[in-house]
Amino acid sequence: MAIQGPIPVSFDQVFPHGCYIVGEVEQVKDFTASTGGRTVYAKDKNTGELVWQVAVMDADPTLKATQKTVAVKILSPVQPVPPLPLPNMPFVPVEFDGMTATAYVNQNTGRLAWSLRARAMRAPRSAAASTKQSAAA
Repeated sequence: MAIQGPIPVSFDQVFPHGCYIVGEVEQVKDFTASTGGRTVYAKDKNTGELVWQVAVMDADPTLKATQKTVAVKILSPVQPVPPLPLPNMPFVPVEFDGMTATAYVNQNTGRLAWSLRARAMRAPRSAAASTKQSAAA
């Protein structure tokens, strides 16, 4: 089969309605390597970079509540910094660059699920433009 490893996807393919940060950026623990109170953090098998994750809420209005929140893992040598919040917004909009999706079978449900990874996170282009316009006014 020609498909091996993560499948490159665009942010717009994964989150066509956008998404919002709903958790902290956290370093992912390697539970198999961590022993006896000694925490080992996960590194990407291919790049050796540290793995971080952030919970985001998908803005797709057709999703059920249980399907809205997903973790996006970010490969980075340092902790990624979330975009700044927008005025009068309860959640921080975010976009991801260099995304990949890896299919797996969820052990709890027996259903197909997707692991999402990214190379970077940033403010949405439209939000960044409106923030600059607000600051200039």
